[in-house]
Amino acid sequence: MWGKVLTLIPLPLPLPLFPFLVTNETRYYISSLSETAQAFAERIRGYWGVENKVHYVRDVTQGEDKSRIRTTPLPQIFALARNFSLNLYRSNMFENMAQAQRLCSFGLDALKQLFRMK
Repeated sequence: MWGKVLTLIPLPLPLPLFPFLVTNETRYYISSLSETAQAFAERIRGYWGVENKVHYVRDVTQGEDKSRIRTTPLPQIFALARNFSLNLYRSNMFENMAQAQRLCSFGLDALKQLFRMK
């Protein structure tokens, strides 16, 4: 079913449920690669880096999961617009996407400056 499994990696993670309650969860990674622990750790961190950098921002800051847009092709168009805005914020050296979004919602002058328009 999984082909040739060479590596099984258990990764114990503490998960905060409430301010003073932490539970432990173990995630398992299955791989057909034969690499060092360091190489696998870098791959796992890289995956979660993408998750945190893009998906989390789109879900939380831009409210993508709350969106009620369902009619094709609007979800794809709005996803494109969200990605475009994130790329625009990052190209203007914003590190905090929520802060960038608030700044740009102040009005046309902020957007003109961001797009380098006169």
